[in-house]
Amino acid sequence: MSFKVINEGFICQNCGEKNPPAEKTCRNHCKKCLYSLHVDQDFPGDRLSDCHGLMKPLYIDGGPDNYIIHHQCLKCGKIIKNKVASDDDIDEIIKIAKKAGRS
Repeated sequence: MSFKVINEGFICQNCGEKNPPAEKTCRNHCKKCLYSLHVDQDFPGDRLSDCHGLMKPLYIDGGPDNYIIHHQCLKCGKIIKNKVASDDDIDEIIKIAKKAGRS
């Protein structure tokens, strides 16, 4: 199956933040609140999921150069990993890490 990876801007359905397309990657979560939508099926940018549920950031892991956000869909329960983007809100990243006990 062949398809084009989609990198588009959006308005966050959780907090209303306007998110521009990402640089060098695919925008797949809000840069302010880190919530996402369940639009990808197998990997970021495929936009093949029919679910479209809101995805809550559960926790963050990884190392200084490669932090990963684990999102869980509030509609179907699927967990998807996404890389932290360079313009993500660092205070929100720290808040989620502390809440999950991973700081």
